Amino acid sequence: MNIREMLPQDKHDFEAVRKLSVLSNEELKEILPQLFEWLQDGNWPISRSVEDLLLRFGEELIPHIQNVFKTKDPQWEYFMLSGLISRLPSQYLIILKDDLERILENPTKSETLEELDEVIVPLLNKIQ
Repeated sequence: MNIREMLPQDKHDFEAVRKLSVLSNEELKEILPQLFEWLQDGNWPISRSVEDLLLRFGEELIPHIQNVFKTKDPQWEYFMLSGLISRLPSQYLIILKDDLERILENPTKSETLEELDEVIVPLLNKIQ
């Protein structure tokens, strides 16, 4: 079985997410970057279900989240901050604190236009 063939094919592919949810974390590790791509738009119907699946990984999510911050895609950052990251326990937010503070204190022009500060301040308040 090629796990990549099990990835969702479109934003309504709940069946693929359901099938992936029965696999072990070890089996899913290989496709974490591709699963993160389904969080690029929080309005996509499967976005929340993919978040639910990813939340099983805990601290293993941190490098993948940091990679999203490096994409310079403020919409993706916004949906990550207001979705998956907002659902993480505080212990993981502490690990992301430097990244969050960088966006807050030294945002790119597009991060400012996307008003990421509005979702970052409450996240930082959770760990202060």
